[in-house]
Amino acid sequence: MNKFYKKFLITGGTGTLGKELTKQLLNSDKYIKKIYIYSRDEHKQSEMKKEFKNNPRLSFFIGDIRDKERLYRAFDNINYVIHTAAQKHIPSCEYNPFEAIKTNVIGSANIIDAAIDRKVEKVLAISTDKAVNPINLYGCTKACMEKMFIDGNNYSGDNETIFSIVRYGNVIGSRGSVIPFFKNIAKDGKFPLTDREMTRFWITVDNAAKFVLNSLECMKGQEIFIPKLPTLRIIDLIKSIKENAEIDVIGLRKGEKIHETLISCEESRNVVIYDDFYKLYYGKLSESWTNHNQFEYSSNNKDNILSIEEMRKLL
Repeated sequence: MNKFYKKFLITGGTGTLGKELTKQLLNSDKYIKKIYIYSRDEHKQSEMKKEFKNNPRLSFFIGDIRDKERLYRAFDNINYVIHTAAQKHIPSCEYNPFEAIKTNVIGSANIIDAAIDRKVEKVLAISTDKAVNPINLYGCTKACMEKMFIDGNNYSGDNETIFSIVRYGNVIGSRGSVIPFFKNIAKDGKFPLTDREMTRFWITVDNAAKFVLNSLECMKGQEIFIPKLPTLRIIDLIKSIKENAEIDVIGLRKGEKIHETLISCEESRNVVIYDDFYKLYYGKLSESWTNHNQFEYSSNNKDNILSIEEMRKLL
């Protein structure tokens, strides 16, 4: 990997992924001229400044991706943008649909416009398995975001700004993850479980950040990068936290699936398969690249399910 002299901007950069990306960029052997953290919460920014000991290569913008004018100012002379900002909490999106659309859809459109007009070189957006065949509003907004970012490559014209996406599942230990919730219940209480067969994809935050940065380096535009991930039954996750857990089966909540999907059967027509990841490509593919049967990449694939002991090691 060649060393480079670049300016990065991370939207939603005070979140779990944003902080890990910042750490890995600052610790890399590449020369990073500056990293800008763009987010709404001044308290989280203040805490992040302390956490990174006021590193001189780290600067902070207070701003909302809904505010196009602020994005235009923030994107001045930026080389790479990693877009992690989103309204992510599923029940909150269901209860506040207009707000979710303003952030996840209109905010993402603002990023595309600002990146093209400010001549950003690369923009990589973070998506989710819930964008595949979505049944909740969060997933629908992320599916819209993906479509806009793919088509953003058609709008950039001579500016040569390119757009791609990383799509993965649940991040172990992130804010909003079920794991901290379950750990609190383990002290005293029943574990609520929607379905005993429920499975999810899992990735650690450090592996997520590594995958994002590797994808950013090799992206050509119009791609969705999807890591090959282990899966886990939620009931086994509970048992990995508390062996003799008392479980209360409460039934599926609004907008919840029993299994998640990272690649749909229809999408698999455009997938290039690598050793440890898939690349869903919307440009022109040669026949040799797509010479495989259609498939669905779902979390109920029994070949890749973590055991309780394996999950304990990850935790």
